[in-house]
Amino acid sequence: MKLPRRDFLKTSLAASAAVVTAGRVSAAAPAAAAREYYELRAYRLKPGGSAAGLDAYLSEAFIPALNRRGVKSVGVFTELDVDKAAATAKPKADSPVWVLVPHASLESFVSVSADLNTDAAVLQAGTAYLNTPKASPAFDRIDTWLLRAFASMPRLAVPAFSAARVPTRIFEMRDYESHSERAALNKMAMFDDGETEIMRSLGMSPVFFGQAIAGPNLPHLRYITGAADLKTHLANWKKFGPDPRWIGMKDLPKYKDNMTKNTPRFLAPTAYSQL
Repeated sequence: MKLPRRDFLKTSLAASAAVVTAGRVSAAAPAAAAREYYELRAYRLKPGGSAAGLDAYLSEAFIPALNRRGVKSVGVFTELDVDKAAATAKPKADSPVWVLVPHASLESFVSVSADLNTDAAVLQAGTAYLNTPKASPAFDRIDTWLLRAFASMPRLAVPAFSAARVPTRIFEMRDYESHSERAALNKMAMFDDGETEIMRSLGMSPVFFGQAIAGPNLPHLRYITGAADLKTHLANWKKFGPDPRWIGMKDLPKYKDNMTKNTPRFLAPTAYSQL
């Protein structure tokens, strides 16, 4: 069907305007930040065993090799027993050694996991650990999780107290288990809808939030917060519970029954941890 000239011009101008407008919207819209992936390892030691060999490998071979590959801000931690009432902490007996490795992509995770211990520099620096005798292994077993960063915090943050190497700094890692995959996604949405921002605004210094996509005890999410010292960290958590924003969202019907278990772990960074 042939349009009259006047109608044709009107239609063409309108189409052109729509294209220009769409282009402006597209150009103005910020690109979604790429989400990182996190490998979390728990090196389980033999009861009463020493972590000295593992520490030497991680500090002298593993972390330097990661850094050469562009993988930075690697965290290494051991667990603490905390007395909240007294605001005191002491090393936890037979603690696993926790290692947090941030990856910009899945390819980074795959290539590092597959190839790192074939690196000549790693083989040299990590000889004692990698060639440990069967009778005296450096660890019992390694548990590994792969996590994907939340949309509300797509990249790991290094707190100022970590950058400054504050010796009293402390972290708390929590994993929230759910009874179904859908419930776990709902709890993650709760963070993206406001819980993450509440924590940031209260000075709780979140390091990362991650959805566990592979590993034991699925489905769950996991995150780490921290502070320059234990007293400050505990005080920040006390501010969270009565915050009106949290009170306003925690009992909303859409978030009902999205979590079944909360496992908190207090963590102290090792001397060579980059967090």
